[in-house]
Amino acid sequence: MRVMRHYRSRRRDLLQGHSPWAGVPAAAVSGDNCLMRIRFTKMQGAGNDFVVLDETAGRLKLSTAQYRFLADRHFGVGADQILTVRPSPSAGLDFEYVIHNADGGEVEHCGNGARCFVRYVRDKGLTNKTSIKVKVQRGEIALRMNPDGRVTVNMGAPVLTPSQIPFNPAGLVEHMRNGCPTWTLALGDGSQAQIAAVSMGNPHAVQVVTDVATAPVLTQGPWIERHSAFPNRVNAGFMQVLSRTAIQLRVYERGAGETLACGTGACAAVVAGIRMGLLDTLVDVHTPGGVLTIEWAAQADSPVLMTGPATSVFEGEIDLPEL
Repeated sequence: MRVMRHYRSRRRDLLQGHSPWAGVPAAAVSGDNCLMRIRFTKMQGAGNDFVVLDETAGRLKLSTAQYRFLADRHFGVGADQILTVRPSPSAGLDFEYVIHNADGGEVEHCGNGARCFVRYVRDKGLTNKTSIKVKVQRGEIALRMNPDGRVTVNMGAPVLTPSQIPFNPAGLVEHMRNGCPTWTLALGDGSQAQIAAVSMGNPHAVQVVTDVATAPVLTQGPWIERHSAFPNRVNAGFMQVLSRTAIQLRVYERGAGETLACGTGACAAVVAGIRMGLLDTLVDVHTPGGVLTIEWAAQADSPVLMTGPATSVFEGEIDLPEL
């Protein structure tokens, strides 16, 4: 399905403050201002949804506010993240992959987005390879399209050293679970969270809960996200162990809120669960948006492999105001 969307008529709503960029000067959204029309593709991976932009022929040079506009579900296209495809920055790489959260900030990694990325570049004829290597903010990742249509992403080895996550546990109470360190976070709502800290290119705080359906994702999530122990903020994962090969997971993502699925969050949860002695090395992660399969050999330098779906939803054009 091809969807054409134009948003000039929403100017009044913007000026009345019913948007995440309320307070932008009136001139920035005036009908007298130039509007930049761009093409986009809407995609989703296990319910984690994205707007994908092609910058292989030139940079769009979008502002933070314009990324927020695209992600907004009332005035823009609506997405958890904005994914941008850029040309290879160096030999040995196929593309560069840039990610902006719904709040407009650039972030390091997105596993579900990576799967959508490889399907996008193949569907658009930008490559005919089934395996590609791309640059992300903090390194490189390898992606593979499988015969069944699912995509496997080599997410690299997990980062467990606190200073590299980054995570500052000074002043926090530390506990050991099967040799895996966990820490008690005192939260601003008066509650506590016992978390394991893992980075999968972006930081995660994973806690084990008895029932994800009743877990305090929406109340604790914002407090964990902005806890002072995480200088770059953090994604908050709530994991229920179903068996040694299956978990249920909900994730409150920094800059996006709770999402239907989080690829790096699924990887971080499985790594934490394996280190705690709760899980085997191959685990199905049941998220509200679908199932991801995560594999980790439980060695510090072993890569985490994530396999899951990636689907194109629709394409269109949108007029971006000069925000």
